[in-house]
Amino acid sequence: MPHTVLLAEDDRAIRNALERALTLEGYRVTAVADGVEALAQAHRSRPDVLVLDVMMPGIDGLQVCRVLRAEGDRTPVLMLTALVETADRIAGLDAGADDYVVKPFDVEEVFARLRALLRRAAPVTPAPEPEPVEERQPEPPGRFLEAAGLRMDPRARRAWRGGRELELTRTEFELLELLIRNAGVVLEHSTIYDRIWGYDFGPGSKNLAVYVGYLRRKLDDPGAPQLIHTVRGVGYVLREG
Repeated sequence: MPHTVLLAEDDRAIRNALERALTLEGYRVTAVADGVEALAQAHRSRPDVLVLDVMMPGIDGLQVCRVLRAEGDRTPVLMLTALVETADRIAGLDAGADDYVVKPFDVEEVFARLRALLRRAAPVTPAPEPEPVEERQPEPPGRFLEAAGLRMDPRARRAWRGGRELELTRTEFELLELLIRNAGVVLEHSTIYDRIWGYDFGPGSKNLAVYVGYLRRKLDDPGAPQLIHTVRGVGYVLREG
């Protein structure tokens, strides 16, 4: 059965072109022109994934995402934005979006990001991978991951630093889990892209840097050491000090 996509974009030319491209790619698409109709359709049809333009009249894409997340709806959300500043992208992630594409975009990139979001949302357990980078394994009851002063329960999707629980989006949780499972190991950019998104967006993409920056802010504890370190030109590593 084809995956269902709810597309909300107020620019008619972009909406029509993207609806046609997604349909040809095999998706079943419902396309709307504003946030009010996007919310109504999301409640009616329960799509597999949402593609939301940020700047729409009335209710914008960020507010649509906030409302759905407040209702407990965890449907993957891909944001379309003409905003290129890091702060604007962070606003989208803070609203609960899972990923974003900056306009003008290549439709193949949209396809790749949708495939990655749908893979991550699918109820499957990946096979184990060779060391040192571990794939997620089924966790026995009561099993916690611990490293660098962090504690995580993958089954309940909860994480703590010290006694403080961290409020993490789906992508942030998966990124932190990958780092905790490989604490002390430098993970290359390409490895992280492959494990979290299932696709390497190339050296020009700032997607990973944005998520790492946002995760660092959520982990930040006044007076405590930084935990996620950048290894310039290589990747990231989780360690204390």
